[in-house]
Amino acid sequence: MLRLISAERLKWRRTFIPWLVWIAPLFTLLLCFLLMGGPYFQTGSYNWWYTLLLPGALTLACSLAMQKDKKLKYRALLALPLHPQTLWSAKIAALSGLLLLTILLFFLGISSGGWLFGSKIPLMNSAAGSLLIFLTFLWQIPLCLFLAARFGLFAAVLINMVGNVVGVVTFAIGGLWDYMPYTITFRLMCPVLHILPNGLPVPEGSRWRSTDTILLDVLVSLVWFGLLFFLTGRSFRKQEAK
Repeated sequence: MLRLISAERLKWRRTFIPWLVWIAPLFTLLLCFLLMGGPYFQTGSYNWWYTLLLPGALTLACSLAMQKDKKLKYRALLALPLHPQTLWSAKIAALSGLLLLTILLFFLGISSGGWLFGSKIPLMNSAAGSLLIFLTFLWQIPLCLFLAARFGLFAAVLINMVGNVVGVVTFAIGGLWDYMPYTITFRLMCPVLHILPNGLPVPEGSRWRSTDTILLDVLVSLVWFGLLFFLTGRSFRKQEAK
């Protein structure tokens, strides 16, 4: 599996994917430094990061990762003496590593910014928030790979970004909406970072500061990841018959 993951990363050479790892967090931090700076640097950066720029960068990376294989109609992949599900798993694992790396770079940048401008978010809360963002974004990787393979880059970016916007709007409705994966990250950032999806601080005494549902929300997100991993893998296996 490690060799397959390395092979996937080799395909990214001379593409925009390695640049996204650096550009996405640096652009977010620079944008919020120029627009806000000072005591609002950390809260503003996190808000732009998990609501817009990270999902956009992740969707683009997944779409570009599928581009070469799709142009060759997956012949280079499916000609290998390996099960298609194994190849699909390697793609998801490689992109999961990329997601973890870009989130780590953002965490280091925003922690350094807090030291320079004054920290509004405690370091442990920031670390917990970054970890939760990683865990609750994993499900988007198989989804975006599937969308890119089926509909192309533009449609994948459009569909996933619309989903994130819907998640921002509906995160507080409750009921079955609590199990919609797009709402989970926005809901978790309220008790951990004390930031609402609109960038405003969570008021003292608000129910959104409660940490009671963090574990359940993470489990729901991981279930979505497992479900999409399985379903999109089955869809990819069908390419073998074409």
